[in-house]
Amino acid sequence: MSQQLPLLIELGTDELPVKALPGLAQAFFNGVVSSLEARGIAFDRGDAKALYTPRRLAVLLPAVADEQPEQASEVLGPYLNIALDANGKPTKALEGFAAKAGVEWTQLERTTDNKGERFVHRSRRVGARTADLLPDIVREAIAAMPIPKPMRWGDHDYAFARPVHWLVLLFGSDVVDCALMGAKSGRMSRGHRFMHDKPVWIHASMDYVAVLRDAHVLVDADERRARVRSEAQQAAKTVNGHARISDDLLEEVNGLVEWPVAVACKFERDFLAVPHEALISTMETNQKFFAVLDDAQQLSEHFIGIANIDSKNVAEVRKGYERVIRPRFADAKFFFDEDLKQGLPAMGDGLKNVTYQAKLGSVADKVQRVAALAETIAKEVGADPVQARRVAELSKNDLQSRMVNEFPELQGIAGRHYAVAAGEPGEIALAIDEAWQPRFAGDDIALSPLGKVLAIAERLDTLAGGFAAGLKPTGNKDPFALRRNALGLARTIIESGFDLDLVQLLASANAGLAAKSVQADAHDLYDFILDRLKGYYGDKGVPATHFNAVAGMRPHSLYDFDRRIDAIGEFAQLPEAEALAAANKRIRNILRKAEGEIPVEIDHTLLVEPAELELGEALAATEADVHASRHDYVAALTRLASLRPHVDRFFDQVMVNADDPAIRRNRLALLGRLDRLLGGIVQLEALA
Repeated sequence: MSQQLPLLIELGTDELPVKALPGLAQAFFNGVVSSLEARGIAFDRGDAKALYTPRRLAVLLPAVADEQPEQASEVLGPYLNIALDANGKPTKALEGFAAKAGVEWTQLERTTDNKGERFVHRSRRVGARTADLLPDIVREAIAAMPIPKPMRWGDHDYAFARPVHWLVLLFGSDVVDCALMGAKSGRMSRGHRFMHDKPVWIHASMDYVAVLRDAHVLVDADERRARVRSEAQQAAKTVNGHARISDDLLEEVNGLVEWPVAVACKFERDFLAVPHEALISTMETNQKFFAVLDDAQQLSEHFIGIANIDSKNVAEVRKGYERVIRPRFADAKFFFDEDLKQGLPAMGDGLKNVTYQAKLGSVADKVQRVAALAETIAKEVGADPVQARRVAELSKNDLQSRMVNEFPELQGIAGRHYAVAAGEPGEIALAIDEAWQPRFAGDDIALSPLGKVLAIAERLDTLAGGFAAGLKPTGNKDPFALRRNALGLARTIIESGFDLDLVQLLASANAGLAAKSVQADAHDLYDFILDRLKGYYGDKGVPATHFNAVAGMRPHSLYDFDRRIDAIGEFAQLPEAEALAAANKRIRNILRKAEGEIPVEIDHTLLVEPAELELGEALAATEADVHASRHDYVAALTRLASLRPHVDRFFDQVMVNADDPAIRRNRLALLGRLDRLLGGIVQLEALA
């Protein structure tokens, strides 16, 4: 009788690449599960998940069947007209098929399909033992792992992400024989490299996590991650602070340690004169340390290092962490001090010697184009155009700073600090920084009016210039990040509530390129931005049909676009929506097939049927209400919904293609007017 046993697979290696580690572990887990499923081996994964540390990948499934179910096989043979001769005797084709199946032809069964009757061999065999299949299952899972740069070691011909040193393969409490990549399976794992540097005996699969914990290895990444967070927070409390813990840094640190222990450290307060973003960047990006903030959420002189050992001499560990961070901070302070001596305005002198793009001139040329656009946009949104030009003229100067040369991620941030030091107004300094927002997916847009203006102007020029220079993205190639810029532009306009004519702004951006004798098509750019918006609204749960219904109208204002999206979302919930959309589609089809020119005006003296008279009156009243609602699209579409019963009665009781040509043309005019009203806000037929 089949039974279920726990399965443990552990692959021990040199330290695996940190950023790839979670993905490799999940791929290994998924590969094992998929291979079990492909072989029909029943299992209960329970709460099982990928287990890993920097030195191991593991799969632990609590219940796996110890054998496959009985295997049924059906092999189709030749049709009767080929298998039997005129005397009903087997032909060579049938004899060959039977011989291949290992039976007499008289033992074969028959089946029928749409081509006729044919022979078939059906058989059943006992399922294989899971233990016998596990070596191939493990090999398949490893072969399917996404390893971008596999390593070879020694003189072997096999390769993996890192050299393999041991393999644990237990089914229940029994070792399953397997050899791969130079390792032979057993029940001996390994403990912490320094705190338990010896083999670890795994008696049974389900002992694995606890036994390794006793050997100072937290193989459950969730448990280890929670310990890193807790250790960092507790260490920060000892210095009256709060650990700054980002998800990305937490994940990286989690991939570096097997037994995390936090160590509270300190640096000289003089370094706090340096922009805090530079210090935090050094701590997080270069050293994988957690910064410590005070109660006011300001950077303090403390930081937290996560050691991969519970050291007996914590003071030495602390001293080492403080020693490695000091030179980086000293460099940052030197760069900052030297930049302050030069001053932000003077940094701009060198931009004319920096090529932005061969066809688009220097960075200084781009600055002047952006400044002109910013001035124009500021006037339209009620911001100060003089300040907008000033912000644009200073916005790229920090690219010439020593600080940004060393810390490229501080573009804009460094400019804000230097603008404050140069005595620029606070709103100008802030806008220099905010113009880069959103910096990444999910980041906020700029908050200040000037920041929004500059963010829009900057992206308009980047998009127009990129298209003009022939850099439109293709496949994965997007050297000027035009897709990200398009989405950032659209988000800033929409989320700021700026009612701007995007097509006109794109045309203005193109006009600014005239001196370089390159041009892009504003409508091509508009379509590119709409394509980014489709994903933006999709992420918000807006159905593609709703997006297409608005995009088909091609509103020049993205703010207006957004209001129509909201309106169609509410309209689609109304019971009249679907029927009205179907009617609108029907009207379009009738008008499309109509011969000759359709009159624009309706001759009310030719409305003879009660249903068309009723529709004409309802149409006139609705037109007046929709016009009065101006840009209140929710009210307008709700009002349009009231036309549904009149439209239904018209199609039920009125023959559009009347014999009288004048009446027929007048009814087409009525439908044309109705079509213009129904399609004036969104393309309703897109909902049908």
